[in-house]
Amino acid sequence: MEPEIDLPDLLYIYDPLCSWCYGMTPVVQRIQAEFEGRVNVSILNGGMMVGEQVGPIRTNWPTIKANLATIEKVTGVRFSRAFRQLGEEGSYVQDSDLPCRALAVFRQLDVTQKRALNFAHVIQRALFEDGKDLNNPSTYDALVTPFGIETKTFQQLLATAQKAVRQEFAAVAQIGVKGFPTSILRMGSQGYLLARGFQRYEVFASGLEIALLQASEE
Repeated sequence: MEPEIDLPDLLYIYDPLCSWCYGMTPVVQRIQAEFEGRVNVSILNGGMMVGEQVGPIRTNWPTIKANLATIEKVTGVRFSRAFRQLGEEGSYVQDSDLPCRALAVFRQLDVTQKRALNFAHVIQRALFEDGKDLNNPSTYDALVTPFGIETKTFQQLLATAQKAVRQEFAAVAQIGVKGFPTSILRMGSQGYLLARGFQRYEVFASGLEIALLQASEE
């Protein structure tokens, strides 16, 4: 049996409620496919809307709304009428806790499948395309079922994942990440900042190639 190759890790740090992350996740999905066998892609929860940041979307809606057209033009994603209605109505609570817990639980149940990045985008689409309530645990039943995950087990773990997710937020903060999305290439004990914010695939892939080359020469 051949030993496993220790590949570099691409850490993609995102938040489910981050609209720029919604545009960036498909780029990282393509990276995962195109660089298979060269890098491992891991997605981490950043915790953008936690603690004092949690509150009704009306507080941030003017800023969010002003950015939607730019994000659509730059990234190619689309924000639906359902999401815009959610923002205009204003009472929807922006809270990263439950959707981040959902991703953490999915990773736990899907260790060998490497589908966490895909599920993360499914969560984003539930909000930005379908206007779903990510604060309602039942929302996730329909999201995990296509992945073959048993909903009862998922819900049991979802209800008890608060501590693990808080530890993940703390670990991300310790790295020094202050904004989302952030992408870091980790090789052994070394870390290389690839991108803060959105980058087109061609730009991101080029930067990744350069970082891999530089890291291999050190």
